[in-house]
Amino acid sequence: KYFNFVPYGVNSEGYIDYDEFEQKAISCKPKMIVAGASAYPRIIDFKRISEIAKKVGAYLMVDMAHIAGLVAVGLHPSPVPYADVVTTTTHKTLRGPRGGMILCNDEDIAKAVNKAIFPGTQGGPLMHIIAGKAVCFGEALKPEFKEYQQKVLDNCKALAKGLTKYGVDMVSGGSDNHLLLLDLRSLHITGKELEHRLDEVYITANKNAIPNDPEKPFVTSGIRVGTPAVTTRGLDEADMEKIAEYISLCATDFESKADYIREGVNDICARHPLYR
Repeated sequence: KYFNFVPYGVNSEGYIDYDEFEQKAISCKPKMIVAGASAYPRIIDFKRISEIAKKVGAYLMVDMAHIAGLVAVGLHPSPVPYADVVTTTTHKTLRGPRGGMILCNDEDIAKAVNKAIFPGTQGGPLMHIIAGKAVCFGEALKPEFKEYQQKVLDNCKALAKGLTKYGVDMVSGGSDNHLLLLDLRSLHITGKELEHRLDEVYITANKNAIPNDPEKPFVTSGIRVGTPAVTTRGLDEADMEKIAEYISLCATDFESKADYIREGVNDICARHPLYR
């Protein structure tokens, strides 16, 4: 065991509790604070976390893998001015190849990172991935990429509105970014079961723990859904309401509505083909 990680959490509304965060940091005096998430649907206040890190003398590392595309176009605050180290994948919202980046603003930290990675962890470069990253970064500089990211946000809000309409609860009640974390407890179905049902009707989602989840990690009380892929395919806000309906029916009336959902999903896919 190399590290002792002390977790911080969210309040009863599902938002990061920065006051509790600060008190916990003062109490345990960490050498490094890690910020970033894979299932947090709200904007993260990197400036506040940076202030806390400085107060306790800790490095700040931010993993912005999920929100990198939104950060790139200014639709989510950037952690770069505040963090000592920023990591990200180049897929997810950045929409590039599977790979990653490590960014830092201090030469000594950069040297330490380089020394730790090469040659001990990583060796030969994958030139096709490097080329893919170059294409990805080029796309991210274009106005069309910002339009795409805005549509990702719009679709996510439309999906949240639809889920609310159909009685599906969400952690924090909605989203500021590209993803939603559904709280299934009131529907009396586990994340594991709903993931399986959705797969049966051609909707891909994954089971995911919710804050203070009473279920086991391999069962869960939640489902995580996101809008980047469907937005790339061309789905719009009207399609999001239909998807919200289908998710709700999968949870509440699967046996009698499965064929109806499959037909609807096939119709959406036919109207938005992968290739034109």
